[in-house]
Amino acid sequence: MIKRLRDDRRAPISGGRVVFFCLALGGAIAPSACTVRTEESLGFQAPGPSTFVDPEASTAVPEASLREYCPSDQCPSGYTTCPLSNFRCDVNLLTDRKNCGACGVVCPSDSKGATFECVDGACAMTCRPDALAADCDGIVDNGCETPIIDDDNCKTCGNKCSGDKHCVDRGLYDIGCGCKAGDTYCPDNYTVCIDTTFDDQNCGGCGNVCDPGEGGSPPPYPNTYYGCAENHCGAVKCLPYHGDCDANVVKNGCETDVVTNDNCGGCGIKCQAGEECRYLFLLGAPPRLACMCPPGQTFCPIGELDGIEVGTCYDLKSDNKSCGACGNICSWDGSRKCVYGVCRLSCFEGTADCNGSEGDGCEVNTNSDPRNCGSCGNTCDAVAGQACVGGRCVVEPCDEVDAGGPTR
Repeated sequence: MIKRLRDDRRAPISGGRVVFFCLALGGAIAPSACTVRTEESLGFQAPGPSTFVDPEASTAVPEASLREYCPSDQCPSGYTTCPLSNFRCDVNLLTDRKNCGACGVVCPSDSKGATFECVDGACAMTCRPDALAADCDGIVDNGCETPIIDDDNCKTCGNKCSGDKHCVDRGLYDIGCGCKAGDTYCPDNYTVCIDTTFDDQNCGGCGNVCDPGEGGSPPPYPNTYYGCAENHCGAVKCLPYHGDCDANVVKNGCETDVVTNDNCGGCGIKCQAGEECRYLFLLGAPPRLACMCPPGQTFCPIGELDGIEVGTCYDLKSDNKSCGACGNICSWDGSRKCVYGVCRLSCFEGTADCNGSEGDGCEVNTNSDPRNCGSCGNTCDAVAGQACVGGRCVVEPCDEVDAGGPTR
């Protein structure tokens, strides 16, 4: 921030000029249109009407507390004009990945699980969570080189697991030393942390597989098999998609189909009117039977599992992944959004569609375009070479002459 000047308004601060910002209201900025009351520190000039003070009024303030500001062609601190610039002062050397710290200094492309950004004028690397790796050697060239599901670097560099607690992913990037309470570490399984109490493939311990027919003699009850319960094989269990809803397995086995609207995924789970029992797909979780879909949403299938449709519910009026119809994606980068079932142009902050044509997208950068500074048609002072920075026209304190009037 730039401190207030009390005695010499032309003191050589920030390269000899003190540069501020204000909105261009109704076209080019007249000097009096940027008169403001100064504070202890100044940054972006807040939009608003001109400030006039009646010297005779009881609320009058000393002359030294007022400033008059004129259009400026100078770049604020941190900004500059590079050879490939479209407009004056349109490069932020503190955050621009293509001009980081200086014009033409380009940060590396994202690779090897690493992403790069410009932070305070220097390229900085971070490791993506889904990469399951970290930069432990501090060498940028090899990216995120160290796996973080590792006993010596568990979740973070240098975090060592001790004893019989191995580094595991407990699910959804919950990485740590040892499984959760009640689970057993079974390294040969896709899911390494297993509840061996009821797991037919790891009953009471890793790799202890139960024989569903007990040596060729399956249980004498319909839709049943022998499986694991309470850490022991030989328990009578229901086959997939069947349930013992009358609690009398000896009489009729697992008599109920649990892929119906009256018993969806379990006994007594009843779907509401308009819903159907299907497999729900959610990213990062196994499919599960559920009543689909609630009012206002449509079921969009992506495949089948054991002859049962698998999919997700979408609001076709507003969902960007299924807009107006299943699978109709508006955009991957968020440049188009679903509005009442139709994909419409959506401009990111700092951009605008000023010509009303969707063909060229959001063609204007309102952060730096002096002809559309902050919004379409909002112009800075072209004669003075006034720059647009951060969606505001740049101003600086006006020079003063002996006669007391502001001038350029």
